[in-house]
Amino acid sequence: MGRPECQVLQDSAGQWLEPLRGQTVAILGFGNQGRAHAMNLRDSGINVVVGGRAGSAARDAARNEGFVQLDADQAASQAALVAICVPDHVAGDVWSIVQPAMRADSVAGFVCGAPLRYGLVTAPPARGIVMVAPKGPGATLRMRYAMGQGIPALLAVHSPGADPERTRALALAWAAGIGCGRSGVIESTAAIEAETDLFGEQTVLCGGMVHLMQAAYDALVSAGYPPEIAYIECIHELKQVADLVYEHGIAGMRERISPTAAFGIDEAGPIVVDDRTREAMQGVLARVRDGSFFAALMADQREGGRRLREGRAAAAAMPLEDAGRTVRAMMPWLAQENRR
Repeated sequence: MGRPECQVLQDSAGQWLEPLRGQTVAILGFGNQGRAHAMNLRDSGINVVVGGRAGSAARDAARNEGFVQLDADQAASQAALVAICVPDHVAGDVWSIVQPAMRADSVAGFVCGAPLRYGLVTAPPARGIVMVAPKGPGATLRMRYAMGQGIPALLAVHSPGADPERTRALALAWAAGIGCGRSGVIESTAAIEAETDLFGEQTVLCGGMVHLMQAAYDALVSAGYPPEIAYIECIHELKQVADLVYEHGIAGMRERISPTAAFGIDEAGPIVVDDRTREAMQGVLARVRDGSFFAALMADQREGGRRLREGRAAAAAMPLEDAGRTVRAMMPWLAQENRR
């Protein structure tokens, strides 16, 4: 089986945005992604309304940023593109509210593939449904846009609807309006986005990284080393190495660290990440692909998010958090940077 090819598109001529000019985009949700999408689209000259529950914090935040804010179904009824920018587990509920209110020619958009991949969204064949999934948090999407830059995004036409050409054009316009056309848009599918995103989060970016840092910190502290030094060596310095990978790739990072550190990659790395780890990763991927993980997420949400709350509470109570606060207090400018 050959390697799947990725088609990368760039809005080098600055023409993608045209189908949205003079149109209204409804942004449903004003959190991590919603705020960035709304701000970037507005700064691109697109009329934006924000939809949400009356009296919600999201509505208040949108009002403070100067947006027209309406109930979700009212916002959807006015828009050519309805972008649903809410957490995965509530996307289906929001969809059930707004889908009947949408115009016949409106296109629905999602910022990730999971609600489409795992069956939270159903619609008649005439409804165009697209995905534009920026590959980064909303804060980064907004920051890069303000700098005249952008971050990559995956784009999918999940359902071409009655007018396939217009559906795809609105998806590209959305990607351009939030700045992703500046860097590159990869045409994909909702299934590929959902499965790779969840797998990456669980094995590396969030799950694997957090547990690896905790285990390394515990190993040093249990061996008698000061907690603050263990925190610096196993947790705080991670960003510096991650930044090198972000800017130069893994090979470039290896060229920019000390020979001792580089030698340790091949000496100790395979001991920590061995065949058992690789086999476990295949198990994680299997749970993502067969829907077991997403089913567990939805079940937890039906119980009020108990496991999610317990995980956050346990993390806040870990002794390493005390060491982290001590380390960060040595660099008060970090708090200043975080407020930007």
